[in-house]
Amino acid sequence: MPYWRLSSFYFFYFAVLGALVPYWGLYLKSIGFRPADIGSLMALLVVSRIVAPNIWAWIADHREARMRVVRLASLAAVVFFLGVFFGTGFWWLALVMLVFSFFWNASLPVLEVFVMNHTATHPGAYGRVRQWGSIGFIVAVAALGPVVDTAGPWWVLPAIAALMAGIWLSSLTLPESEMRGAAAHPEPFHKVVLRPEILAFLIACLLMQVSHGPYYTFYSIFLESHGYSKSVIGLLWAFAVLCEIGVFLLMPRLLRRYDVRTVLLVSFALAAGRWLLIGFFPQDFALLIVAQALHAATFGSFHAAGMQMVYRFFTGRHQHRGQAIYSTVSFGIGGAVGSFYSGHTWEPLGPAATYAIAAGCALAAFAVAFWLLRPAGARGRG
Repeated sequence: MPYWRLSSFYFFYFAVLGALVPYWGLYLKSIGFRPADIGSLMALLVVSRIVAPNIWAWIADHREARMRVVRLASLAAVVFFLGVFFGTGFWWLALVMLVFSFFWNASLPVLEVFVMNHTATHPGAYGRVRQWGSIGFIVAVAALGPVVDTAGPWWVLPAIAALMAGIWLSSLTLPESEMRGAAAHPEPFHKVVLRPEILAFLIACLLMQVSHGPYYTFYSIFLESHGYSKSVIGLLWAFAVLCEIGVFLLMPRLLRRYDVRTVLLVSFALAAGRWLLIGFFPQDFALLIVAQALHAATFGSFHAAGMQMVYRFFTGRHQHRGQAIYSTVSFGIGGAVGSFYSGHTWEPLGPAATYAIAAGCALAAFAVAFWLLRPAGARGRG
């Protein structure tokens, strides 16, 4: 496995997220958008995950030249993102972000399958590669905070464009030969997805990502309204992802001691507590630090365990589409619903109520996984 070349791809891919998630909402606010518009635009940013991963996964499962697809999509993402420099209207930005994210979301599911194929026989080893994405996120968040504080949110745009170019350049270093090959699959894909334990897993993941809506859409705006500087906000984001890296490094030990279902259940329960801390105690800096430390569970352990589930549930030529359906249902539909609902409850109901709804969604994910995701479903592959 080309460890360092894959690590550089993860670094730049999640550095883009480190620029987008904390600061894109602040940029939209700076050019005059209201919370409902910001929520809608953030939803459009992830709505392409509903369609794009499945299209690209189908192509990946039926073609040998998978890296060619990744390179083309990465280049197209750079080109279409440049549209943000040519207009600030709602519908123009909506179109640009929808098209750009369609191509941006193309590459990661293909590479995730490749990494899992090389690491999944060693539970938790995936985290050692994925941690470089977290490092990229931290670098982008920490570096952009002071820039946004002193020069303004507009500078997020060229930063994202440069990081997108880094994704494309990294894709050029990955060898096509490493991505070739396709194994047989035992049954039609739709029958695999409709297995009760797989449906329960996907529904729980969807609810978990819905619960993240207020955090990814309004966390920076929320803290800014309580007097925190953008540099401090950036450091809080970075600290959360630093805790995530710690969990990725501990995952081999955790998954040897606990089954994947247990890790997921703990992640869902801690997510509910995290959203309540943020929503009801924004002026208590110590509690905000505790809440950010819980990112280790709400994303780190959740995603690492989820990837292990996907690898075990989907085999052979179902791998890319299995990864795609996981991305579509959780980060796509779940992320879009979370951004959209939070944008429409933020002002009418208030931030505390919006985060309380998020906590309820996390608890619903816990209930689904507890009652419907059988322990046996987490043990046997296929």
